[in-house]
Amino acid sequence: MDLSMLWTVLSWAWIASEVGILLLTRTSRSTGEVQDRGSILILWGALLSAISLGRWFGESHARTMFHDAHWLRPASVVIFAVALALRWTAVITLGRSFSANVAIRATQSLHTTGLYRIVRHPSYTGLIFIFFAEALRTRNWVGFAIVMVPTTAALIYRIRVEEAALRSAFGEEYAAYSRRTKRLIPGLY
Repeated sequence: MDLSMLWTVLSWAWIASEVGILLLTRTSRSTGEVQDRGSILILWGALLSAISLGRWFGESHARTMFHDAHWLRPASVVIFAVALALRWTAVITLGRSFSANVAIRATQSLHTTGLYRIVRHPSYTGLIFIFFAEALRTRNWVGFAIVMVPTTAALIYRIRVEEAALRSAFGEEYAAYSRRTKRLIPGLY
């Protein structure tokens, strides 16, 4: 299988999984306290527009990212595959506690083991690296920025909304967890 085909397969797997997550894991107001503040719409809007514009820009403009960029496509495929596996693992780890919209169920507990021992939002770490792989695929600095800036900004907003809900629900337990565990990248952020 060539790289373009592998990228296409991974892209469709990602799209299908995100649609599945959106349709199957949304918490209704009757089963939990929804505190999303529009973050799901902002994230999806940023994701769809930024990746579409970034891909268009990357295909229609000169490749200026690096002089000899033959390694960019294989690197982006590897990053995409690893990031997708990370996202899926994080979602599966949370199980019924995972929700597409920011919501806290009355029976929910704080997960601090496995990937969640390393970073507080491993599914978002996976997403940010998926965005990074998409940005690399543009092979153009402007295309890279078109993909990364709005998606990262939307993701940071969503993390802030989610963390406010978690602080409200879990109080000092979440505060202690936050002090010892970074948000997205171990030791950095």
